[in-house]
Amino acid sequence: MTDSNLKSTGKTPVSRVHPTREEAEEAVRTLIRWSGDDPGREGLLDTPSRVVRSYAEFFAGYHQDPMEILKRTFSETHGYDEMVLLKDIEFQSHCEHHMVPIVGKAHVAYLPDSRVVGISKLARVVEAYAKRLQIQEKMTNQIAQAINGDLLRVGKVPRRPPHPPGIPRSDKVISSGGVARRIGLNRSGWYHALVAR
Repeated sequence: MTDSNLKSTGKTPVSRVHPTREEAEEAVRTLIRWSGDDPGREGLLDTPSRVVRSYAEFFAGYHQDPMEILKRTFSETHGYDEMVLLKDIEFQSHCEHHMVPIVGKAHVAYLPDSRVVGISKLARVVEAYAKRLQIQEKMTNQIAQAINGDLLRVGKVPRRPPHPPGIPRSDKVISSGGVARRIGLNRSGWYHALVAR
């Protein structure tokens, strides 16, 4: 193993070599034994293979590049400069602390500058980040930063009246049932935000 295959965590180096499918299946068998059952019994014989296939789907976002998804934009907007909003994007993720499912909805909005992206791409960006080990706040920030980096003006979502100058604001706007990421202010006092709940 070379140094390029190691990542320092401040304690001991962690291997970056991807385990084989067989190693992953053996890990599932170990967990079955640890839980007190027998991975060799009839009902569990195919469980390791099924779990590994499920994990490949649950965590497919690690193999998707959100910036690639947002790469193709369109300039023929005929002067359209209003908010583009996609609401109620259903997502399924997994908590990075306990690896249990997270089910929710995200709302993504942005104010186009001179180009727009296909509306379905917004849902694909949400999915790319959801299909990873996550927490809501991190996922919200990752999606907002990805879209902000590509489309410049993200999430024209009204959260409160324009903020008086000179008074500090926090980077997060909390709403009932969700987390919003404010990227900045634009005309009319709208907040650039992405809300996930």
